[in-house]
Amino acid sequence: MTTPEERELYAELVLQCAESVPRGRVTTYGAIADVVGHRLGRGGPRLVGNVMATHGAAVAWWRVVRSDGSLPPSHDEEARQAYLEEGTPLRPGGAVDLRAAFVAPTLRGADAP
Repeated sequence: MTTPEERELYAELVLQCAESVPRGRVTTYGAIADVVGHRLGRGGPRLVGNVMATHGAAVAWWRVVRSDGSLPPSHDEEARQAYLEEGTPLRPGGAVDLRAAFVAPTLRGADAP
């Protein structure tokens, strides 16, 4: 991402993917990176994490987790409450059960930015 417009487009698409995840389900930073990367030809899980850290408050950020089903420790309590309210499947250790809760993120139709 070299221009402000490219960074803004990447962030828009990441947030659109996060918004596509329904209640009680999750996706991963890597899955979003794959979808957005397919559209734009660049990016990765760390960049998705950066976008979520910077702009994710506007979406259900707890529905985007690490590949092991966890969130950074600083988010655990708030996310856990959201998982319980939404009925998100959890493993005994507290991480999300990705086998039961994972959903592939999507972007809107071909006319999406």
